[in-house]
Amino acid sequence: MRKVFQAELHQIGEGLIEISSLVIDAIENSTTAFAAADLEAAEQVIAADARIDFLQNDLDERAIDVLALQGPVASDLRMIVGSLRMSASLERMGDLARHISQLTRLRYPNQVIPAQLQATFAELAALDIVIARKVAELLDTRDLELVNDILTAKASISKLHKTVFSAMGSPDWHETPATTVDVTLASRYFERFGDHGVSVARKVSYLVTGEWQPEDFLAG
Repeated sequence: MRKVFQAELHQIGEGLIEISSLVIDAIENSTTAFAAADLEAAEQVIAADARIDFLQNDLDERAIDVLALQGPVASDLRMIVGSLRMSASLERMGDLARHISQLTRLRYPNQVIPAQLQATFAELAALDIVIARKVAELLDTRDLELVNDILTAKASISKLHKTVFSAMGSPDWHETPATTVDVTLASRYFERFGDHGVSVARKVSYLVTGEWQPEDFLAG
């Protein structure tokens, strides 16, 4: 019976890794489409999000079955409850990548972001990709050194997010209301993607150490 239980736990862990891999694809493809105003690539990201949703629902159902049938305690219970919460964060990361692609589709054939902020959004995109890759590696290896990398990337995203709003509030901002709304939404999507990556990182840290860290912790 114990072997079956451990196999079920392993499958849940593998499910998280699979979802995180799809999230990498989603953010890489959505940011590429976003930068190039590529409608076809954006449509592919939007369609692919259904796979992430399906895998999250499947993982959650299996985790709930384990809770109901196996009655796990201690670290095993932390693992299952943590997996439920991490799958929700990963699914939301996929949604945010989809939202970025939906903005691309909405404004096609035009660029969503005006020229003066395109470099800033390219940096935001690169940092979100770093977070997605580090999260997937963290789920696979449980190497807590990766948590610092994720937190550092998120700190940079937060600074860039603030510069976007500073730019929109400056006297030099002469974009249309529609563009201003698009830029606001896009910056928020990129920023929230990083937030959910940090959420996963904090939960993995808790599973490994048994200690819950405050939201603003930075190791070292």
